[in-house]
Amino acid sequence: MEAYDDIPVEASGEDCPPPIEQFGEIALHPSLMANIQQARFTKPTPTGSGKTGAFLFPTLHQMLHALDAQPDPGVSQGRAEPRALILAPTRELANQIMTETRKFAQRTPIHAYVVYGGADIRQQMNQLDRGCHLLVATPGRLCDLVERGKVSLHRVHHLILDEADRMLDMGFEPQIRRVVEREGMPPAGQRQTLMFSATFPKEIQRLASEFMTRYIFVAVGRVGSTTALITQTVVWAEEQDKRRVLLEQLAACTGRTIIFVETKRAAEQLEEFLHRSSVPATSIHGDRSQREREQALLAFRRGSPSVLVATDVAARGLDVPECMHVINYELPREITSYVHRIGRTGRMGRHGTATSLFSYANKPVARELVTLLQEANQECPDWLLQLAAEGGAPFRGYGGSRGSKFGGRDFRQNAQ
Repeated sequence: MEAYDDIPVEASGEDCPPPIEQFGEIALHPSLMANIQQARFTKPTPTGSGKTGAFLFPTLHQMLHALDAQPDPGVSQGRAEPRALILAPTRELANQIMTETRKFAQRTPIHAYVVYGGADIRQQMNQLDRGCHLLVATPGRLCDLVERGKVSLHRVHHLILDEADRMLDMGFEPQIRRVVEREGMPPAGQRQTLMFSATFPKEIQRLASEFMTRYIFVAVGRVGSTTALITQTVVWAEEQDKRRVLLEQLAACTGRTIIFVETKRAAEQLEEFLHRSSVPATSIHGDRSQREREQALLAFRRGSPSVLVATDVAARGLDVPECMHVINYELPREITSYVHRIGRTGRMGRHGTATSLFSYANKPVARELVTLLQEANQECPDWLLQLAAEGGAPFRGYGGSRGSKFGGRDFRQNAQ
């Protein structure tokens, strides 16, 4: 974890508390502290090494003290009444958060459940009938359960939005606003609200200003940039040569590798090609059932197979610490997706490699890709510098400097 000690952290807002560098500096609830120690966490760390703990630990700490003072079944009149609500954009991320929640809430009175679309809603309702103190949910399934009268939000004292920009990208803003503003949730001054993401554009910060009062904005490193633990390489590969170059890259690397493509069809075709080329692989994309996606992720985490082909549905929040290599077989159209994709390696203080296959079709993104590489002190091929000099258009949603649409700084400072 010492690899993270040099990453700058900036905080802005009124009455910012001093930073906590060791968990021993604060009096966490004994049950929570025991679980943290069992997980061998000694210090708070940035994305890829315990970000989920940044919202779980304070939430669990306060909930445990509240339950000590007044035990609560978490259900009333047939409706679950969670004290904490964590919203996530995808089933995969929701399940990952639930896994971490179970780890740090074990041997405590907290009942935690996860609900998401694509799974049996009757089974989820049966679980909620037993009582729920902490609920992890995707926005659509949560709204469905609220409509059915199975979940009440009037006792939510902790609201967490993870990957908030992704939820807006996926069109969830109406559901989020409904949940926060129109379903009886206590107002901002009566609840704790946390928003987390690897990118925080101004639009999300403005949403934060509506959902929060006097919030503190914390930027770890440059929001929207990449970590120095990831070695980034750009390889020239014409479309007709990409499969050959991909096989060369896979032959040269060891460990788990995630290959990103843009479409579900491309994921299926590439997985089939790899099997024909005697490269065991699995895939995860929107057309696979929930069971198939979970089985693919479980197999990949176990290392058999060691290659996962994925669309961006898996890019955000996917946590496989052993992933050593990310390959952008098809570069994304948005720089935020590029950052999130390559952030699947170089986690938990480990070094990782990110390789992007580049052709003339990607020329419009050359300039901003160069900017990102230079910011991270990565090597830029001469041909890429030349393409950038010829005027490659910017990635949508990237300004390339602090204070850009990436949310490199607190937008409130710009208004002063």
